[in-house]
Amino acid sequence: MRNPCVDAGLIPPLVQLLNCKDQEVLLQTGRALGNICYDSHEGRNAVDHAGGAHIVVDHLRSLCSKTDPASEKLLTVFCGMLMNYSNENDTLQSQLINMGVIPTLVKLLGIHCQNAALTEMCLVAFGNLAELESSKEQFAYTNIAEELVKLFKKQIEHDKKEMIFEVLAPLAENDVIKLQLVEAGLVECLLEIVQKTVDSDKEDDIAELKTASDLMVLLLLGDESMQKLFEGGKGSVFQRVLSWIPSNSHQLQLAGALAIANFARNDGNCIHMVDNGIVQKLMDLLDRHVEDGNVTVQHAALSALRNLAIPVVNKAKMLSAGVAEAVLKFLRSEMPPVQFKLLGTLRMLIDAQAEAAEQLGKNVKLVERLVEWCEAKDHAGVMGESNRLLSALIRHSKSKDVIRTIVQSGGIKHLVTMATSEHVIMQNEALVALALIAALELVTAEKDLENAQLVQILHRLLSDDRSAPEIKYNSMVLICALIGSEPLQKEVQSMAFLEVISKLRSHENKTVAQQASLTEQRLAVES
Repeated sequence: MRNPCVDAGLIPPLVQLLNCKDQEVLLQTGRALGNICYDSHEGRNAVDHAGGAHIVVDHLRSLCSKTDPASEKLLTVFCGMLMNYSNENDTLQSQLINMGVIPTLVKLLGIHCQNAALTEMCLVAFGNLAELESSKEQFAYTNIAEELVKLFKKQIEHDKKEMIFEVLAPLAENDVIKLQLVEAGLVECLLEIVQKTVDSDKEDDIAELKTASDLMVLLLLGDESMQKLFEGGKGSVFQRVLSWIPSNSHQLQLAGALAIANFARNDGNCIHMVDNGIVQKLMDLLDRHVEDGNVTVQHAALSALRNLAIPVVNKAKMLSAGVAEAVLKFLRSEMPPVQFKLLGTLRMLIDAQAEAAEQLGKNVKLVERLVEWCEAKDHAGVMGESNRLLSALIRHSKSKDVIRTIVQSGGIKHLVTMATSEHVIMQNEALVALALIAALELVTAEKDLENAQLVQILHRLLSDDRSAPEIKYNSMVLICALIGSEPLQKEVQSMAFLEVISKLRSHENKTVAQQASLTEQRLAVES
């Protein structure tokens, strides 16, 4: 019936009827247009071209404050019509947002919160609009957070809470609204739900527990909202979240670990948490998930440990607490997300920690696994982190034993490849590690460096005008170290390096220019 209505040209006269003063006519017209728009692209376009949405939005504004039954009925029908009009259509949703419908709908929700049918229509409309980024900016200028939390507190039925959750989740992606929701008391509501549902095996309660704890974690992604809830580590919310970690519920363990990872986004918080025993709680949690454990919990706990390991003062404390050993238990994991976080945690832990770097660098099983993951082309993150950890083991330990272990495990070719990375930081880390290898164990690594065509790669890096100054500098330092090897020196001489380096003596970066002069002298002497 809907497409024939459009084809018969009925939409423009129907839209004209929206200008009528008779409430019954308006009611039936709104219903008819809502039905025409329902699941009909042609119907929506026809209503749009006839200007129907503009008139309906104007009606909403003028009727918004009226609480008599007839007005509320009209408001419900018009909200439903706009819901059908814009459902799953970004263009029409944007149009409604530009017409300023959001402040009107929020005001409407506040005034008519006792009307269940109208409230439901508002929530569905919010759900449609809240996915668009431009809507969140408008929502942030209203008191939507306050109204939704107020409405949420009144709900008893699962379905009604679920409807509000469906609006809260996309809105809570906006940092301003996150803080507004925290200030409106949403967190207390979420904690209450967790407390009531944690021991239940009812399907609705399990779903509510997941939604509430996931939303709690989302609120902590905002810097201001997170810091407000942390309260210097003394906040009741922070303490409650800590109690989730030893829970028997995988969902709460996951949410607790993710919450800690979110709290651990600045040095002050990280230092406080490590000093107050959070590391042991996370290691205990990991221990429960070593054999056939929950992958999402493993990933979350490792994320938290990685973040906690960033401040310099935490590294030694975490190492002495046994974090490296706890993390290494997951070396057998075949799950890329777990591998990625494991690698990142170890790399953070050994930063400037020579003893730990040496101990891990001599661990043959670890190094062999790193070399294997350096070839994980299907998982770029794992491959990149493996290369970076290999390099870090050498750079922070400066140990001959570590270099020998890496050479024997076949790691040299990966460090050479890493020097060609599109990321300058990775190139630099590779070149520094290779320079240490050349300075400390050139004879051991000589064959592998030759096979990996390191000299040709260095020539390319020095010839390329796009190479960053630090890349050129470290490439020349490495060249100077490589000529201590006869076969590598012959390669250097055969590739006319002097000509390339001579040009770098006039480089705009003084450090590069000085190193070019030193390298040129060194090569001239050797030749």
